[in-house]
Amino acid sequence: MLTKQESILEYDFSDQSVTPDRLTQKTHAEYLGLADELIGIYRDRVGDTRREVHASVERRMQQLEDCSSRRIAAFCKLLDDASEYASDRGNRAAKLRARVFTIAAAHHPLVHHADHLFATSESETKQRIADEIGRPWTEIESELFADVIEFHCLKKPPDPSLDGIALLRRYNVAQTQTALYGAIEMTVLAKRDFKTVLRYAKLARLMHTIARQDDGYLFRFNGPASVIRGTRRYGVAMARFLPGLLAAEDWRMRAIVIGPLRRRFALRLTSGDGLHGEIEPGDFDSDVEETFHRRWIETDTHGWSIQREATILHEGQTVFLPDFTLIHPEHGEVLLEIVGFWTPEYLREKANRLQQFRTHAKIMLAIAETVDESIPDLDLARVTYKTKLLPKTVLDCIESRRSPNRERFEGT
Repeated sequence: MLTKQESILEYDFSDQSVTPDRLTQKTHAEYLGLADELIGIYRDRVGDTRREVHASVERRMQQLEDCSSRRIAAFCKLLDDASEYASDRGNRAAKLRARVFTIAAAHHPLVHHADHLFATSESETKQRIADEIGRPWTEIESELFADVIEFHCLKKPPDPSLDGIALLRRYNVAQTQTALYGAIEMTVLAKRDFKTVLRYAKLARLMHTIARQDDGYLFRFNGPASVIRGTRRYGVAMARFLPGLLAAEDWRMRAIVIGPLRRRFALRLTSGDGLHGEIEPGDFDSDVEETFHRRWIETDTHGWSIQREATILHEGQTVFLPDFTLIHPEHGEVLLEIVGFWTPEYLREKANRLQQFRTHAKIMLAIAETVDESIPDLDLARVTYKTKLLPKTVLDCIESRRSPNRERFEGT
């Protein structure tokens, strides 16, 4: 994502709205060819420093009349994120500097041309340093500040799949995300694909409430003010959620954003606005879930298969999407919900949600030991874990909870 320094937003005080910078083929046709050129610059400048690559991009973009320095910086940031730079992970540059400066200190002061007052020239000292280290000075000089980000060398350019259209799409989404950094509340009315909305809200760690509407579900994200009041952390989480929302269909969104003079502005989007998000399917809510899923696949589970977030429960105006659905051809389904550490408010809400749905399906809880006491006895099967949830623990619980006739799964 872009930083605040690369953000370009227009605030309208008359209708209290905020509009992110956006490039379209209709109004900014010249940027389509330009975007391809910028990608070409990165592919042609492998081995150059970040500062040199950015300078080439700046020179090209400054030829456009309406191109601000922030827009140039934003394109550099997006192209950097799509590339790979060589960095000094072993502190070799710092060690090399210390050695060079130690050798040079013995010949201080240095001058460009030696005379009767100052006998040591800069060129002679560089040669002495090169001889002592055993490397050419030009090579030493190129590595002397390799740990400074501006001097990192471009190692791998953007993937060939990235073209001008894709880069412009990333720019438009990234600028929209920056508008959400100051968001304190967001509502999404989803007429379909609400499972997608819920999934990516969870991935972004957004606390939410869901209400049934005549034409869909209304998701409200407003964060625990007692925990993060006065910070932008929740706004950044909303920004991370945006690409997932863009992957859904038939929705409209409204976010309340704190802007200039601490006033509130509205950011409005719909699924028909033409923004395209890039998402990475297969992400998990936590390391606990990811590790558990991987180990389940690798373990002999006696016929039990696993699906992630495959079942949605709803009652009245409330929706519940358990983390995993465990399926057996003979014994049916068990819904597994993993409860990790979170705020007391969230745990109370989680307990209330589980209480509401405890009679709707075969639900099993896996609860972190640190918060086990925060979840009351709900007449649901439950196991605890310290740092990792093991498939054997869950399978043993399933076996012990099945009724004597071994045909169905029971709670307590």
